Amino acid sequence: MILETLDLIIGRRTIRQFKPDAVPGVLLKDLVNAARLAPSASNRQPLEFLVVSDPAICKEVFPHLKWAAYIAPAGNPRPGQEPTAYVIVLVNSQVRDKGYEWDAGAAIENMIITAWSKGVGSCWLLSIDREAIRSVVGIPESYRIDSVLALGYPAEEPVVDELVDSVEYWKDENGRLHVPKRSLRNVIHINRFGAKSPQV
Repeated sequence: MILETLDLIIGRRTIRQFKPDAVPGVLLKDLVNAARLAPSASNRQPLEFLVVSDPAICKEVFPHLKWAAYIAPAGNPRPGQEPTAYVIVLVNSQVRDKGYEWDAGAAIENMIITAWSKGVGSCWLLSIDREAIRSVVGIPESYRIDSVLALGYPAEEPVVDELVDSVEYWKDENGRLHVPKRSLRNVIHINRFGAKSPQV
């Protein structure tokens, strides 16, 4: 089934429980290709991407990642449901040492949506032990580690709830993750600040 881009975006959720199936290498290359074609400030293109799919190395990376702070440790991947691949987002500090965050955000979102279009879930992780990861996979000191994108086929189906009084996500009695999001009506302004469209 082919999904339209907006349908992909609306249906995408962060995934933290994964099936043991490997993500194909060709798809991982496609994700990096999507990332490299994202907008880049001044077209400097400081980002590079380290793909990790070897199960032994994935196992070494995993302990250096932190998951779902609001519900830790309940949000951590359970044994046997860890990611099967990672893309480590790197910044070549000789190309740009500040102001690269916008490049990273655009590149990572391209990867997230591309992965979801192929049925692969992801979790964008910034709470990571960068120096431990650097050591595990041999990243030179001239590169900053921006973040890690964890990948795998989903073993859960989180749902979106309308935000009422807290941004904290939570699990219900069946273990299903609920993610509060602000409503469209609460974030959109039409032509002038504070003006709402009657259709929204």
